Amino acid sequence: MKVLQFTIPVAHDKSVIIDQVELPYHYPYLHRHKEAQITWIQQGEGTLIAGNNMHDYKPGDIFLIGANLPHLFKSNPEYFKPGNNRGIKALTLFFNPDGILAALFSLPEMKAFKIFLQQHQQGFKIPDQQYQPVTQFMNAVKNTTGPDQLMQFLNLLKSMLAINTKLEPLSSYGDIPAITENEGIRIGNIYNYIMQNYSEPITLEDVAKAAYMTSESFCRYFKKHTGHTFISFLNEIRINEACKKLTAHKFESISTVAYKCGFKSITNFNRVFKCVIGTSPREYLDNYINNVSNATKIAS
Repeated sequence: MKVLQFTIPVAHDKSVIIDQVELPYHYPYLHRHKEAQITWIQQGEGTLIAGNNMHDYKPGDIFLIGANLPHLFKSNPEYFKPGNNRGIKALTLFFNPDGILAALFSLPEMKAFKIFLQQHQQGFKIPDQQYQPVTQFMNAVKNTTGPDQLMQFLNLLKSMLAINTKLEPLSSYGDIPAITENEGIRIGNIYNYIMQNYSEPITLEDVAKAAYMTSESFCRYFKKHTGHTFISFLNEIRINEACKKLTAHKFESISTVAYKCGFKSITNFNRVFKCVIGTSPREYLDNYINNVSNATKIAS
């Protein structure tokens, strides 16, 4: 797996590219492109890696991903099993404020939109309370053409500009050097190796070998280009998967989840879980159940 510099096919008569996909699983390659994108997950679950961070995704999640931010949507392992009959569905809008839309974004009236996108180059997840207007305008962009489509796209941006809650960036690259093509090949291989083997014992030597590097060189390289140590990244992968299993209620006990996610002891699992999430696994599960219960009451 490598960072691929994608070229999004641009129709001569469109400023916003619409991509509606229905596939067995999400495209499993780390890639980037000069266009920003807004992706609405309509069906499917998995992990989004954006820059140097990872996030769960599920149906209803919407992400803005900034231009040239390396990313991948990786479906959960069960989606790759033969005959699983799951499948994914997603709607993505691609646009380039510095390309064909540059003249539009240079207008004085568009200054707020341009600043908003510049401030969120590392992307963000659309808050739940903004789900309805954002999906409404995404569908409108998809289902219109010509000037009407461009107007609906501006309405979509306006609905995002109206978000009044703090937006956490998908990636925390900051001053970390941008990933080049060759660097991306190695980092992509590392990500893929860890995500495929997180449930098994993985040593620093194993991952360094997968990257064709010495352990010492790998430690410096990985920290420089991702902001993570190997252990911190591995722990986040494992805890991320543990959270999925806990909230899916597909487990016999919390200790079973710990062992299936690669932890050798429940004590170590509890310690790492609290360090990454901020609560114990039991508190996390109780909070999730309470939130679901409260949401159900409000809806009824």
